[in-house]
Amino acid sequence: MNTSLNNRIQNFYDASSGLWEQIWGEHMHHGYYGADGLTKKERRQAQIDLIEELLHWSNPNPVTNLLDVGCGIGGSSLYLAQRYHARATGITLSTVQAQRAQERASEQGLSARTNFLVADALNMPFEDNSFDLVWTLESGEHMPDKVKFLQECYRVLQPGGTLIMATWCHRPTDQSPLNQNEQKLLADIYRVYCLPYVISLPEYTEIATKLPLKDLKIADWSAAVAPFWNVVIDSAFTPQALFGLLRAGWTTIQGALALGLMRQGYESGLIRFGLVCGRK
Repeated sequence: MNTSLNNRIQNFYDASSGLWEQIWGEHMHHGYYGADGLTKKERRQAQIDLIEELLHWSNPNPVTNLLDVGCGIGGSSLYLAQRYHARATGITLSTVQAQRAQERASEQGLSARTNFLVADALNMPFEDNSFDLVWTLESGEHMPDKVKFLQECYRVLQPGGTLIMATWCHRPTDQSPLNQNEQKLLADIYRVYCLPYVISLPEYTEIATKLPLKDLKIADWSAAVAPFWNVVIDSAFTPQALFGLLRAGWTTIQGALALGLMRQGYESGLIRFGLVCGRK
């Protein structure tokens, strides 16, 4: 089942990454619009601000050698490599993304200290204790085994190193289980965006505690990032974007048509943006 899921994820990003870069640029993740989500920003600046806010919130130890799990086309990897003058490695399931990330590293003069690989985050090809920062921004939702995913991130993290994860979650269910409408909305999101399932932030907290991560920090930034989907929807239906969608194929078109599902999820409180940070 994992092989089939990995193939679907690979095909999705192989088909859509070029269009995303053309319309949006190198950062394939939410933007940050202030703690309350009310700050108006240029869309790409909001994405850079999310990275900076995550770093400010997590306050990682000195970074010299980092791993970006689910690196896309190298947006975060290259940004962090430049910011910290560090060595950066990125992994993705998409050959197209890995190749484009390597091209972008070359364009920025960072080839000597960056590396991008096609690899499975549940079975990473790295030795134990390899990185002083493990960064995973919006890739946990793709993982079919959340426990194994975080165990692998922890395994490759050096003692004293920092793990920073931001991922899609659903609302906590300790007070009430997901109702039928919520389950249907999640199922639709899973189908379109090649997700096996998502879990709640309290469930991630339980996993992180058992690793065990020290100095554990947890946060819900749903309000801060929710405006992102309205901005994406506005940009998806320009002539340039529509032409690109037609060229990218049906999988990418489905993703664009389903943007409203994520907006609906945030508006209803079902979809949450969860943060986990700790040290080994």
